[in-house]
Amino acid sequence: MKQQIARAIATAIAAGGFVAAGQSLAAGFSLPEASTAGIGLANALVANPEEIGAFAYNPAAMGFHDTSSVSLGALLINPNFSVRTASGQHDSQGADWTATPIIQAALRINEDWRIGLGITAPFGLETRWADGTFPVLSGTARIPAPPPLDPNVPRGQPTASKLEILDVSPTVAYRVNDNLSLSGGLDIYWVKNAQLDSTAGRLSGDGADLGFNLSALYRYEAWSFGAAFRSGATVGLSGEYQPLSRTLVAIGRLPPGQNAKVDVDLPWRLQLGARYAFSDALAVELDWSRTGWSAFSTLKVDGTRTGETIFTDTNDWKDSNAYRLGVTYHVLPETQLRFGYSYDETGQDDAHFSARVPDNDRHLFGIGVAHLLGDGLSIEAGYMYVKANDRTIRSSTPYRGGDVNGTDALDGDYEMDAHLIGLGIVKVF
Repeated sequence: MKQQIARAIATAIAAGGFVAAGQSLAAGFSLPEASTAGIGLANALVANPEEIGAFAYNPAAMGFHDTSSVSLGALLINPNFSVRTASGQHDSQGADWTATPIIQAALRINEDWRIGLGITAPFGLETRWADGTFPVLSGTARIPAPPPLDPNVPRGQPTASKLEILDVSPTVAYRVNDNLSLSGGLDIYWVKNAQLDSTAGRLSGDGADLGFNLSALYRYEAWSFGAAFRSGATVGLSGEYQPLSRTLVAIGRLPPGQNAKVDVDLPWRLQLGARYAFSDALAVELDWSRTGWSAFSTLKVDGTRTGETIFTDTNDWKDSNAYRLGVTYHVLPETQLRFGYSYDETGQDDAHFSARVPDNDRHLFGIGVAHLLGDGLSIEAGYMYVKANDRTIRSSTPYRGGDVNGTDALDGDYEMDAHLIGLGIVKVF
């Protein structure tokens, strides 16, 4: 009976659903855009000792700045998801635009030491599929044959999902010598809102956890080399589960409404980069990034009323790479142009594909500008276009009820693109 309940509720919580819920603009549900400069340079900043916007990517860069600074900005996101299934063309109905903070402060203590504090939104995804998008799972669709499905099994089509994560990151940087800076710090992850809806039930919650970060930046003449590592974290989410069918609860197909908890594994991230300054005006950077999506392996949701497991499922994602190119060019001493391109690989294969995370390999194109106004004040703007490769799902695994991920219930042609705008102001003192 426990296994039957677990398989039934799987359709309401589907693998990845609890965590895959804000805007996802790099592979998986990562949102690596951490500064206005990063938007224009497509996140190629880990080896940059010049830009204040590099602090969020490599805090060791603070060691090469002889001033304190505050950078305040916002990232505006407009994602577009769509899928063509047996019931026609459907667009995800999420918010047209969403704003996230990009804040960074650095304080120079003395010649050797710096203290930093960053606030970013490193993970998230939002998808909203109307009931009927996936006919087999729809609460309003007829049950097709073949294969026959038990009408008492909740099919739980994904509807609304949302995740809001903030990372508050205090760091310390030490300038070892004229060429080398090292840094270490914490990542305080706060899931302030995690919400999941389906045609079978609803789940919402919040939670927090700690990770750490280490970085280094080495500069020699025109070259600079950077490395940054952010550990994974396991965020324990506590929330509430609400079934939508009293009948299915009464016959034991769904557990009753109750508080629930789940541990969500956020991936580790490693970035390596090299930058070369051809002149005082022109510099080019190449970065490689690897994200430990294999940590996002299993979700287990436990009810707190009885302590029994409501749902267990496997995501089985793979570690993935990203390749980034950034170019800065000063058209005037006080005006800098930025250009960037990234190719981000997905960590999600077809075997556990989820409509809540309709992910694929992605191309990121960035352009930006920064202008010094005087008296240590400057303004920045950046624009990024994200285009995922179209993805066609034709699963050989028939849906028999229960877990939907990776089955033919999600067969369709998926498309995604997004527009990002970053605006910021920087004060150096």
